Amino acid sequence: MRRGYIQVYTGNGKGKTTAALGLALRAAGAGLRVFIAQFVKQRRCSEHKALERFSDLITIRRCGKGFLRGKSPVKPDFESAEKGYREAKDIIASGQYDVVILDEINVALHYGLLDIEDLLRVMENKPAGLELVLTGRYADERIIAKADLVTEMKDIKHYSVSGVKARTGIEC
Repeated sequence: MRRGYIQVYTGNGKGKTTAALGLALRAAGAGLRVFIAQFVKQRRCSEHKALERFSDLITIRRCGKGFLRGKSPVKPDFESAEKGYREAKDIIASGQYDVVILDEINVALHYGLLDIEDLLRVMENKPAGLELVLTGRYADERIIAKADLVTEMKDIKHYSVSGVKARTGIEC
C-alpha cells in the first residue's frame, strides 16, 4: 500500500467488529500483515478460532477483562487495557504490520481506561503506509475529525430485544 488511512466504525448498531474483521481477512488475502488488539473483550469466540487459520498474517490479542456496559471499570480493566495499548503502540511504530485494528478502543476511551490525547498523537504520527482501524461505540468527536473514513452502524431493529441470546457462529 502506498498510503494508509484511518478508519472508524462506531455507532449503536451491530457490525463494527465484523466490518473490521472482514477488512482483516481481505488484507490477509492480499498478503498484508494484520495486528488486532481487542480492548474490553475477554471471551474467546468463533472469530478467534477462524483467525487462527491465518496466523501467518493475522495476529490477535485480547486486551480486556470483559464488557463494561453499565459497570464501572476496576483496576484489572485499566491494567489490561494499558498493557494492550502499549503493545499496540509498539506494533504501530514497528512497521511490521500493514493494518492495525484497535477493536473496541472507543469503548475503552469512553470508560476512561486509556488516554484519548495519547491516541490522537498516535493517529497523527502513524506511519504513512499503515491502515489504522478503530472500532466501538462512543467514538469521540476528535477521533471522528481526525479519521479519513467514518462509518456509523445504526441500530434499527435487533432480535436481542425479543430475548434472543448471542448465538455461536453468528454473534460469538
